[in-house]
Amino acid sequence: MILATDAALRGALLPLEAPPGPRGWNHDDIAPFLGNTPRRPAAVLVGIRDDRQQNVLLTVRTDTLQQHAGQVAFPGGRVEPDDRDVVAAALRESHEEIGLQPDAVTPLGFLESFETISGFTVTPVVARVEAAARLKPDPGEVAAVFEVPLAFFLDPANLRRYTMEFRGQQRDMVEFLHTGYRIWGATAAMLQNLVRRMGHS
Repeated sequence: MILATDAALRGALLPLEAPPGPRGWNHDDIAPFLGNTPRRPAAVLVGIRDDRQQNVLLTVRTDTLQQHAGQVAFPGGRVEPDDRDVVAAALRESHEEIGLQPDAVTPLGFLESFETISGFTVTPVVARVEAAARLKPDPGEVAAVFEVPLAFFLDPANLRRYTMEFRGQQRDMVEFLHTGYRIWGATAAMLQNLVRRMGHS
């Protein structure tokens, strides 16, 4: 099993005092679809349990949501005017969506921003989550919460590459399949970026 120490994680991340800018690392891939239209800011929490298993927290969105219904996602959402910063937004959304108490979370740093086809620039906030932290998903937003060992994502054999057609163009995509869950789209791309930055691509 591949275990990640705090030092290995922190070394792969942008520091908390230097959050990424609004231009996503995949900007050139999204520009043909969205042009230079301003992206809306959003944040997600890449939460990793602080125990030996080091599970990554993931959600399945309900089928009734307007965007990304039924997909696997990190807890998170748009940055609201009252949010102090993207970390505050990620913590607030995680509390609202899965009942994760902010005092059970220790932010470690950021991954580069990621632009979505739905018009958001997402900042991934990577954090340790207390091993004993309890979760209570909001049934209006989250159909299920599940956890995947970080070691699963660090194993290159578990990354699947494919292409899909979107608005007449071919797009290169990645996905992970784990115990019946399909992790794809923006979530898989952000996980792939974490893995790459940790030197396991």
